[in-house]
Amino acid sequence: MSIEQISKNKELLAQQEKRESNARSYPRRIPIAIDRAEGIYVYDVDGKRYYDCLAGAGTLALGHNHPVVIEAMEQVIKDKRPLHTLDLTTPVKEEFVSEVFSSLPEEFAKRAKIQFCGPTGGDAIEAAVKLVKTATGRRSILSFHGGYHGATHGTMSLSGMLGPKERVQGLVPDVHFLPYPYMYRCPFGIGGEEGHRISSRYIEHLLDDPESGVLPPAGMIFEAVQGEGGSIPAPVEWVREMRRITKERGIPLIIDEVQTGIGRTGKLFAFEHAGIIPDVIVLSKAIGGSLPLSVVIYDRELDRWSPGAHIGTFRGNQMAMAAGTATLRFIKANDLVSHVGQVGDTLIRSLRHLQEDTPEIGDVRGRGLMVGVEIVQPHQQQARNGSYPANPELASRIQRECFERGLILEVGGRHGSVVRFLPPLIITEEQMNEVIALFTEAVRAAVQKR
Repeated sequence: MSIEQISKNKELLAQQEKRESNARSYPRRIPIAIDRAEGIYVYDVDGKRYYDCLAGAGTLALGHNHPVVIEAMEQVIKDKRPLHTLDLTTPVKEEFVSEVFSSLPEEFAKRAKIQFCGPTGGDAIEAAVKLVKTATGRRSILSFHGGYHGATHGTMSLSGMLGPKERVQGLVPDVHFLPYPYMYRCPFGIGGEEGHRISSRYIEHLLDDPESGVLPPAGMIFEAVQGEGGSIPAPVEWVREMRRITKERGIPLIIDEVQTGIGRTGKLFAFEHAGIIPDVIVLSKAIGGSLPLSVVIYDRELDRWSPGAHIGTFRGNQMAMAAGTATLRFIKANDLVSHVGQVGDTLIRSLRHLQEDTPEIGDVRGRGLMVGVEIVQPHQQQARNGSYPANPELASRIQRECFERGLILEVGGRHGSVVRFLPPLIITEEQMNEVIALFTEAVRAAVQKR
């Protein structure tokens, strides 16, 4: 590799730093200028290959440039289809809606309506909140500790992350945060099965207490597996209890499937693990087949808003709809959800094996191919439930060691101490074993350097 080639990567990164906003995030931890990509691999401008286990934060369900996605995009252009139609319908759009509805549980699909939103998941969350407020005439929203629903002014108000809120005044009022069942760091200091049962009982008591201070809510929103919160799966029993509690009290239940949807957790939708039917689901990321798209799907009983109640210029992205249709069909035709469950089990088993002789790994958790490894300080004092203090410095060091070995992973969770795996759903067993080997080597190297 020549000096010229090496300097090209650095040159592009330096140029990005000079010209892009201080709000940029990923390049600070993943210093790469990507030249090309295919499947699970990306290549930087120096020609170095990386395993991409970030996959556009879960957007690239079929990896980079999958043939069925490329073919669908090319067909739109070849047929001279419109690329942009606002919310006017087209054959491409109707085909997409039919494919999405056929992917839903039948009980949900037969009562479903769909709203196309702006191209980001955050805009669809905004729409979902407006929907339930309009339908119920109420204003309070119940959200959860550790939840992440976007970076707009409204969705930031619904999210648990404090950092982005510190300098932003006048956030949306009447958002009430509730305890999410985080077993390793139980909000009640108990953990295990009893921890999530206490959470359910507390929430039910709060809603029935005439002096709780919380007005009857317009809706409840949560992720069945928290993403940015640290890859934390909610116990299926707790999810069922949330559905019971909200249904009995006439509170619309919104499930944020922006990151979990379209096969990521080993089901097409994460709420299916609990066997429930929500009132509203929000989809983005993978639903567009790697292109920008977001939708809200909801029970027709809630369809009480007026024409133009939620609009957006780029809600008619025809190429994204074609790519999304192709992605859904491929996932179902090839039973990728079963594959995700199997490969995800391989990953979790291997990480737990690594945990046995690595005390710095406090917890390994996840569902399907949405897995988190929580990095801790095992020589510090334990909390009552047995958890150790977070170790964000070591988590970052592990991420860097992975990157140097050609493995792209993200960190997140409380204190930035969770190393997260979000590989494409098409990752093979062989590729997963290679990823595990690189991660194991990186962890051991990072621990030795402390």
